Amino acid sequence: MKSAVVRPTLVFSALCLALAGCLQEEGAIPSSHAANGTSVVVPAAPAAAAPPSASRYGLPDFSGLVDQVGPAVVNISVTQKVSRGGVSGEDPLAEDPLYDFLRRFGVPVPGMPGNRGGRMPEQIQQGVGSGFIVSPDGYVLTNAHVVDGASEVTVKLTDKRDFKAKVVGTDKRTDVALLKIDATGLPFVRTGDAEKVRVGEWVVAMGSPFGFENTVTAGIISAKARRLPDENYVPFLQTDVAINPGNSGGPLFNLAGEVIGINSQIYSRSGGFMGISFAIPIDVAMKVKDQLQKYGKVSRGRLGVSIQGMDAELAQNFGLDKPGGALVANVEPGSPAEKGGLLPGDVVTAVNGQRVDNSADLPRIIGEQKPGTAVRLSVWRDRKSREISITLGEQASERALAAAPERKSEGGSSKLGLTGRALTAQEASRLGVPGGIVVENTSGPSAKAGLQSGDVILGINNQAITSIEQFRKLLDAAGNRFALLVQRGGSRIFVAVRLS
Repeated sequence: MKSAVVRPTLVFSALCLALAGCLQEEGAIPSSHAANGTSVVVPAAPAAAAPPSASRYGLPDFSGLVDQVGPAVVNISVTQKVSRGGVSGEDPLAEDPLYDFLRRFGVPVPGMPGNRGGRMPEQIQQGVGSGFIVSPDGYVLTNAHVVDGASEVTVKLTDKRDFKAKVVGTDKRTDVALLKIDATGLPFVRTGDAEKVRVGEWVVAMGSPFGFENTVTAGIISAKARRLPDENYVPFLQTDVAINPGNSGGPLFNLAGEVIGINSQIYSRSGGFMGISFAIPIDVAMKVKDQLQKYGKVSRGRLGVSIQGMDAELAQNFGLDKPGGALVANVEPGSPAEKGGLLPGDVVTAVNGQRVDNSADLPRIIGEQKPGTAVRLSVWRDRKSREISITLGEQASERALAAAPERKSEGGSSKLGLTGRALTAQEASRLGVPGGIVVENTSGPSAKAGLQSGDVILGINNQAITSIEQFRKLLDAAGNRFALLVQRGGSRIFVAVRLS
């Protein structure tokens, strides 16, 4: 079965029914209680957690840490009203997130198939997630996917008090949500520095996996700054801490009792924990929290470019000593990037002095800037470094494109191994380019470089193609290594080619 990165979201009541046989000996998932609004004054400052002591067997004992930080961890119950309906020939459950979740992971639920056509009555779904209190006046952090589409959210404390929560705001790009409950004097967490976390150090997670409240699991940091597909704004912390559905939104603590992350996703072939889990670094989450608390939404800076990663082949073609930075594949017309003079083929190596080590760094760094902010980009162009000043627009739209397919070294061939035709005037006008070559067949170096039938070659080493004759001249002058600018579908990418 294909592996996938999944969010261990809510434990819905239908899922509980499907798993009832497995849970009979363990007990049923606790139901939510109504909020009573009672306020009990508890210490308003987070107590420092004592380092875990070693047991007589030499293993760490996390009990002291749990006693100190546990009261600030909460259980989140979610109610969703699902209106199911459709027209003849459509599945009315197709848009149901629960249906999609269960279908993906093969959990049989009675009554889910069928029901085609017509409109079904509104149904209520219950879900469970986790969260933690970040201030004594009742602000709670969790995952955005935990409260997505919720009509009612209830926060339950470890002292069994329930509170109806208001969703202050959510940010789906980082999967962070901020809640507010009507209470004061609450215990709250201390935040740590995710940048100082070391691979191999012990960490502790708390939450409500499968609805079992106040569950504690432990493990180590497995890696830092993990980049996941379609996740350009979060450099995840990877751990081997057991995380399951219901843990989403819960805190990840270091041994000092400081929150360093929000448990968010797992990598799994089954939908359950398989030894790899991911947490949102707390510094990313707190920046989002501050904007949600102040404005109710998150505003991000925007360049208006499409980018791709740099590998060793491309780095050599662009004259870089080593791979690094974000390669600009396309600049949107009228965008801040175009107005500031950024060009396709530029490699952005730093923003305001902050290094861009790989392409995924650029969307995050730009996104952290306020719209209207002037930023200074360090750019590698024509084998020289230069500085460009750009005033950012609203809402980041950068997309980190997939790098070219894996290439093997080419031996002996001196030809590109490509047949194609010139763009027609109408095609060139539609693409907004002076000319190009439409790829029809590939073999040899062009095939190994990843060129495909239907690709449009627009340039060689930042020189635009205007005709087949000019393309041949540029190809002859390019030597054995060069980079082709290629239009593929709606995106533009650079493809490194090595002839020998």
